[in-house]
Amino acid sequence: MNKVVMYSTGICPYCVMAERLLLQRGVDTIDKIRIDLDPAQRAEMMQKTGRRTVPQIYIGDTHVGGYDDLAALDHAGGLMPLLQGE
Repeated sequence: MNKVVMYSTGICPYCVMAERLLLQRGVDTIDKIRIDLDPAQRAEMMQKTGRRTVPQIYIGDTHVGGYDDLAALDHAGGLMPLLQGE
């Protein structure tokens, strides 16, 4: 299974929903980067993604985007193949 990295904050309901969806799809480990605790990580996230909002989710080397992007990918049938590295 591909590695999942999620930029998040401690009080983000969309981060919680994204984590719940990923766990339902069999992800057992999510590497969370808390941008509210480390301003340098926020700057890195914005530079890498061009976005300011959380969550920002990477599966393997693929930037999925935020929760809405993740849910749309799942509904389109693309999440499981991406998680499985297909």
